[in-house]
Amino acid sequence: MTTAASRPFFGYHMPNYTYPGVPDDRLFEKVVEFAQAAEAAGFDLVTVMDHFYQITGVGPEDHSMLEAYSILGGIAARTKRVRLGALVSGVTYHNPAVLAKQVTTLDVISSGRAMLGLGAAWNESEHIGYGFDFPPIGKRMDRLGEALTICRLMFTEDRPSFEGQYYRIERAFNRPRPIQPGGPPIMIGGTGERRTLRLAAEFADMTHWFAGSIEALQHKTEVLEEHCAAIGRDPSTIIRTIGSPILPVADARQAAAALERIAPERRASLTVAPPHQAAEALSAYVEAGFRGFTFGNTMLPTLESVAVAGEVLELLVKDHAVA
Repeated sequence: MTTAASRPFFGYHMPNYTYPGVPDDRLFEKVVEFAQAAEAAGFDLVTVMDHFYQITGVGPEDHSMLEAYSILGGIAARTKRVRLGALVSGVTYHNPAVLAKQVTTLDVISSGRAMLGLGAAWNESEHIGYGFDFPPIGKRMDRLGEALTICRLMFTEDRPSFEGQYYRIERAFNRPRPIQPGGPPIMIGGTGERRTLRLAAEFADMTHWFAGSIEALQHKTEVLEEHCAAIGRDPSTIIRTIGSPILPVADARQAAAALERIAPERRASLTVAPPHQAAEALSAYVEAGFRGFTFGNTMLPTLESVAVAGEVLELLVKDHAVA
């Protein structure tokens, strides 16, 4: 896995499963086609959403949605190199011990390429529809802390026990063990300064934040560093990733058409640029300490657009090669 001191990397995120002209019985093959294209283009990470309804900003609520860990297992069997995970799982949807087992199973299927992404969850509509409790954010954060504790224990200890306010395990088996020493890396999504970033300092190998200005992201970095200092952790051991603020296109003349594919409320956060300009713009974020950039399949909805992003990655890696 890429480390905090190594080269930049790209992630391909698949929140959208609605492909014009693709029937349900061909949907899995279409998903695999794009995952394989991302791998061929040099991407290091392929992720999916852990949702049951489509979310605002991607499509109508009743559009298709596949269950995260089932589709990740299928992608794992059809790829060779990319790391795989949910961006990110909602703590309210999962018993944490079962989640640790699911991610361990993905690690086995993929020969050590799984990642555990976890966050506090937010989409109340699907909680109501599927019958999940949706407590206030503070109580969801309490659950998140306990769930991260359990997952880390089950990744690293043979027969762990834990009893919290919301979850407990008693000498829990998790066999086979994860392929990766220490278990799959943990990604925590979100930038809440008091709770989320404190949990990231304690548990995260990676963080994922929404795209924003370098100044705003640097402020979040400073808060994360303060939490790390409080517990004696080196913040450079946490890989910081963000949703890409750059939408690459093959030619500047494609900019308007590319933005039309993006939900109106998300366009303001994106800059459209051809490969060399895109790499130059992302370089500023790399210099600020960000190593991973995630592109949704609404940004890169064709095989050709995935290949263009691969060109940007190649340029970016060349500019920031580690001696």
